[in-house]
Amino acid sequence: MCKLFIDADVNLWQSTTKSLRIDGMVTSVRLETFFWNVLDEIAARDGMNVAQLITKLHHESIDAGHDLGNFTSFLRVCCGRYLALQLAGDVPTDTRVPIAGLDADGILEAEERRVH
Repeated sequence: MCKLFIDADVNLWQSTTKSLRIDGMVTSVRLETFFWNVLDEIAARDGMNVAQLITKLHHESIDAGHDLGNFTSFLRVCCGRYLALQLAGDVPTDTRVPIAGLDADGILEAEERRVH
């Protein structure tokens, strides 16, 4: 079992720090290549780059009243949720389908039914 993980591309767990501006403030985000790749795919689905996606997630998180004390962990969870929702069939694997066009409320309701 472990061979699937141990023999994976070692570059996937190499960390990279990227600097970006959110509301004029320069900030840095350090993530493993694996997560940068997933964020890049999510961003591209809606015609954005990763910096634009991260800024959008940051703004929408603040608007929802979330504590952004560990924003990097939030980004990792976003990546995991994206992949899990694809696996569940809630998010199409066809990357030409924008995330913004999906029925988020319906997806969250279906997820809730699966959990309970």
